[in-house]
Amino acid sequence: MTSDNDWEQRYQAGQTGWDRGETSANLLHWIELGLLEPCRILIPGCGNGYEVVTLAEHGFDVVAIDIAPSPLDNLQAMLATRNLQAELIQADFFTWQPEQPFNAIYEQTSLCALHPERWAAYEKCLYSWLKNEGLLFAQFMQTEQENGPPFHCEIEEMSALFSSEKWQWSEQYETQVRHYSGKHEKLYCLEKQS
Repeated sequence: MTSDNDWEQRYQAGQTGWDRGETSANLLHWIELGLLEPCRILIPGCGNGYEVVTLAEHGFDVVAIDIAPSPLDNLQAMLATRNLQAELIQADFFTWQPEQPFNAIYEQTSLCALHPERWAAYEKCLYSWLKNEGLLFAQFMQTEQENGPPFHCEIEEMSALFSSEKWQWSEQYETQVRHYSGKHEKLYCLEKQS
């Protein structure tokens, strides 16, 4: 199981194969469709945070959290060069609590980076961080492999994890963006039910 310290070591060593070096086309798709409009939004496990920059450019009130300091330093430098603002937090999101809930959460690579034993705890965090009827923009990684990270997020397993008692599901589209390794995500917008 990947330890919290391993993520900083990976950044220090340049072992960041998940980092595309640009904003995910999936986020841009949601913005272009008008499904994701300026609001208070959280990005857990933000990494180098290209999406943070894009959302800030589009007028969002962005809060980004990561356990590793190096990507947050990189992100702060990117924001500064563009004269943009976002709240950056170095913390373990399993122990962190926001001062106020969010209108939306953008979940890109945190879930698939976590060992499946931690998924239920992460789902509880996401649920608690959102306002009632807040939106979770989720990208569920499809690896077709047993081991990780990234871990395969089988949609049937995701629908049990994000149960209909707590979440209303809406499929937006299956991404055509392929990772260098052939992996891809399936995109869903989930609305928190009170």
